[in-house]
Amino acid sequence: MTSARFEGRFAGKAIVVTGAAQGIGRAVALRAVAEGGKVLFVDRADFVSEVAAEAGSEWAAAFVADLETHEGAAAAMHFAAEKFGGIDILINNVGGAIRMRPFAEFEPVQIDAEIRRSLMPTLYCCHAVLPHLFARGGGTIVNVSSNATRGIHRVPYSAAKGGVNAITQSLAMELADRNIRVVATAPGGTEAPPRRIPRNAEGDNEAEKAWMGDVVAQVKQSSFMKRYGSIEEQAAPILFLASDEASYITGSVLPVAGGDLG
Repeated sequence: MTSARFEGRFAGKAIVVTGAAQGIGRAVALRAVAEGGKVLFVDRADFVSEVAAEAGSEWAAAFVADLETHEGAAAAMHFAAEKFGGIDILINNVGGAIRMRPFAEFEPVQIDAEIRRSLMPTLYCCHAVLPHLFARGGGTIVNVSSNATRGIHRVPYSAAKGGVNAITQSLAMELADRNIRVVATAPGGTEAPPRRIPRNAEGDNEAEKAWMGDVVAQVKQSSFMKRYGSIEEQAAPILFLASDEASYITGSVLPVAGGDLG
């Protein structure tokens, strides 16, 4: 829910939110519309159009794309620019660990899949949006990383999110003189509704279920608050960093994990 304080915070802003069909991305995109933004909800799940319709605004649109390819990323940015007359803000939310298992148990193909899911969409979208931000004379990129750069049973995912942090910091330095801010949040464990598309389409075996239990215990133990965050507690910092309120913040990765810095 948007408070009166934030109404109109994104008025006139054209925003692309990736991974907008579920979870944190869905909450961010819906709230951005409620705060006055023109928002493109991007996901590879076709039900992203249903989510955009929930916003109840002519300025909420949906686009289906596979952002694990540069072609998909470029198509999404082109559509947004055509629809809204440009792009001001990109929020990169695609990612998520597919499997939880000790590193020694990962197969090479599984390692590759984790990197493709949690690094490449952010890398490709950052690249694809730049011509549109340059044409606008500036803008903001918010990457959604993770505090799981330190954690158990998801080393490939941790490596991907470490890459997102590096993109954020390096690109911020490179683009500061182009009036483009690049920032990130690093969410910790987050309570979310059941996913319509599971993170692991093959399903977890019994060992993986046990390893997932180990991860949940570690995440809660590492948090000062000893709990998971809510979707709303993740969406709010992302939108703050995307807004003009954060105009003097760039190159920063903000942990949102109850005190666990990752």
